[in-house]
Amino acid sequence: MNLGFIGTGKITSSVVTGICRSKISFKKILLSPRNRFVAMKLKKKFRKVSIAKNNQEIVNSCNWIFLAVTPSVGQKIIKNIKFKSSQTIVSFISTMTLPQLKKAIKVKATIVRAIPLPPISLRKGPIPLFPPNKKIKNFFDNLGTTVEINNEKLSKNFWSTSGMMAPFYELLNTMSNWLVKQGIKRDKAQKYIASLFLALSEDAVVNSNKNLKYLVKESQTPRGLNEQGVKELRKYGFYKLTEKTLNSILKRLNKV
Repeated sequence: MNLGFIGTGKITSSVVTGICRSKISFKKILLSPRNRFVAMKLKKKFRKVSIAKNNQEIVNSCNWIFLAVTPSVGQKIIKNIKFKSSQTIVSFISTMTLPQLKKAIKVKATIVRAIPLPPISLRKGPIPLFPPNKKIKNFFDNLGTTVEINNEKLSKNFWSTSGMMAPFYELLNTMSNWLVKQGIKRDKAQKYIASLFLALSEDAVVNSNKNLKYLVKESQTPRGLNEQGVKELRKYGFYKLTEKTLNSILKRLNKV
């Protein structure tokens, strides 16, 4: 099986890295030359990766095509590429709906939308898929936790939450900077904060069958430090602002 990537940015780099480090069986990966720096870096790193002359060469040579360009670029280039009905096409394009993709691609190929995030390079993290497809689910199960969606409109909610990655990292950065100001060396401060939140996230995954309110409650003791922390952040509107930001991101996605 040959895998082709149209668009060579951060997500492509992460997905290709995850694939090459997984047990997925494939013959080769062909990358578009759009971002030469990223493409060359991946080619040097993995022996089965090569760079195509153009996007049409990728489609002509590959069984599975991954669309990893921005919405504006996707609208421009996809309609000019000649796809095959026998191909599997996986779109990472955030705001191009399935009907829009089908119209642009023209042939009756298997088309699925996916929302991979950078941690896929570590074969970790959620990967929402629409519509459900057993073969593609099995593929992504090797790269993270696949979540199948039956309603395309609901997928925008997942896209909205993916917009909170940078705020999460900024929270880690703020806490690390605070420790540095208290006299802790930066490498130790960042290692501590990253390790702390990794452990908390893993605990949340283990308990994901329970309501998260359970963890909020269990992590507090009467008049304890965590009780103080969550009460003060609620008082200052931290969590309401988080919800407000999610609503704002969703509103932006719904306008497209």
